[in-house]
Amino acid sequence: MAVFENHIAGRVTVYTVPGCLQCLQAKAALQTLNLPVCEVDVSHNAAVRAWLDKMTGSSTVPQIFFNNVHIGGNDILQNLTPDKLENLVRLVKEKPVPPDALPLPAVNSSECEERDRGAISASELSEALRNLIMKLYSDHLSADGKSVDYKAMSKSTCYESYCELAVHLQHVELLSLSHEERIAFFINVYNALVIHGYLRLGFPKNMWQRYKFFNFVSYLIGGEVFTLQDIENGVLRGNRKGIAQLLKPFSKSDPRLQVALPEAEPLIHFALNCGAKGCPPIRAYTSKDIGSQLQTAAEAFLEADDGCIVDSMKREVKLSQIFKWYKADFGDSDEQLLNWVLNHMRASQKKTNLKTLLSAGNVKVSYMPYDWSTNSTH
Repeated sequence: MAVFENHIAGRVTVYTVPGCLQCLQAKAALQTLNLPVCEVDVSHNAAVRAWLDKMTGSSTVPQIFFNNVHIGGNDILQNLTPDKLENLVRLVKEKPVPPDALPLPAVNSSECEERDRGAISASELSEALRNLIMKLYSDHLSADGKSVDYKAMSKSTCYESYCELAVHLQHVELLSLSHEERIAFFINVYNALVIHGYLRLGFPKNMWQRYKFFNFVSYLIGGEVFTLQDIENGVLRGNRKGIAQLLKPFSKSDPRLQVALPEAEPLIHFALNCGAKGCPPIRAYTSKDIGSQLQTAAEAFLEADDGCIVDSMKREVKLSQIFKWYKADFGDSDEQLLNWVLNHMRASQKKTNLKTLLSAGNVKVSYMPYDWSTNSTH
């Protein structure tokens, strides 16, 4: 175990599994007590899980111990009386962990120190947020993912839980995320932040309001402020200038630059939803097979007529404004852009028609008007 400041003799032990909302809420509450907290992930340790079930008489998590005193789960922790909580805190501060305390699986000191500092696993928080987002989407999103019942969502208890959980974004360790985890995490956070922003501030009604919304609506993530522009153009596009931006989002000395993808990921444009009807459908993404999920999103977007229209008679391809705004992500020329589109289409008559046009050459590219009206169902 690590050596703790202020000579606190004992410890709080929390047995958890990744993606557990109750576990996150319990850890957040415990962090306010300034006690050494050691988290034990039992999801991959069947022996410890079975032993814990036998000792506590419960198969649920979290299970919380102040030294060897078992208090139960998050609901009990949150409802402790001030006197009871004070006695437990004094116990940990003054008395060492007794020999009959529950055992800890082998863990290196640096990992335990990281937990004791109150860091929250970004992948764990991402999964918990995704679970809540999926619940919100299932309750308040249309079947095609194109419209949201914001009014009903604002009154749901699930939305309240999401707001509470989103506060914990400030504690995550972003650099611990893998490349795939980073993409899924920031896509999900972006889409959720747009909805959160609309529920708090309302839908922007003109170009100036949209500019302010996407440049000022933000979350505190891992100790740094990330606006919607920062997430899209700084992180997911590899720190490229966005629409109407004169400078890149992150300077060379900006610590957020460490989180940015090494280069732009074009497929994110078919996963990000800015709350307008012209946007791709809203989905919740996972880090596992994120590439195939994004490819599927691109195929669906290109198959729809508001994403791509191939007019063989006029030898013209009409594309969403997304391809104009972010053309640098798809290619330097119309030919490269159209080949990118072709390569990311699913097998269909539209794809066959486009392939025929490209093989003959001299194809005109135009861009359709973008529908900025709100995706609200009301």
